[in-house]
Amino acid sequence: MTGVDEEGGHVFEVFNRNLILLKEKAIYSPELGSLFISDPHFGKAAHFRKAGIPIPEILHEEDLMRIKELIERYKPKDIYFLGDLFHSDLNESWFVLEEFSGLFAEINFHLVKGNHDILSDACYRSSLWIIHEEPLVLGNLILSHEPLSAIPEGKFNLCGHIHPGIALHGKGRQRLMLPCFFANPHQMVLPAFGRFTGLASMKCTKTDQAFVITDKNVIPIDLMK
Repeated sequence: MTGVDEEGGHVFEVFNRNLILLKEKAIYSPELGSLFISDPHFGKAAHFRKAGIPIPEILHEEDLMRIKELIERYKPKDIYFLGDLFHSDLNESWFVLEEFSGLFAEINFHLVKGNHDILSDACYRSSLWIIHEEPLVLGNLILSHEPLSAIPEGKFNLCGHIHPGIALHGKGRQRLMLPCFFANPHQMVLPAFGRFTGLASMKCTKTDQAFVITDKNVIPIDLMK
């Protein structure tokens, strides 16, 4: 279960399938021609501005540009959002997201709904979205928003929701919290794709693996040190 991708990603093997963990906080499957993204939380900035907190929309614009760059690099057939595509109630950011998605008619955009995906059914009836109300089985993979507590034999769960992070400690009292992909033998939790999200410090056991994300690459770390 190891390897380095030429774009700075890390190749993670599960059931003889390569999943490329990308520094852009997404996963690419060459065999499936698919990208997996979790927790972008589009619309969150506008939601906060409505409450009087001045959060700039450029955060979401930059996230959309990252998706565009991934599309241009990997040319996926499908993009699977593992929940919390949109943060809250309808606002202008939803229409920006739909306009952006409409630029890529050759791609199937899937949403495995999460707890923040609370828009009306009418919003999701656009031809742009394939909606999955329940966890989705994709060969040996089970896609869900929240981590599944029971995973059938021979399946591997890709999920989000938690926004995983790992604290790295330096000399003295230096401490740096970085986003990560967090895995055990049956499951991998993706980092939150959206920049306007927090991090949850993960509790580690000897069967867990963490792959820390930096601006340049994805780095596996020894959690037992």
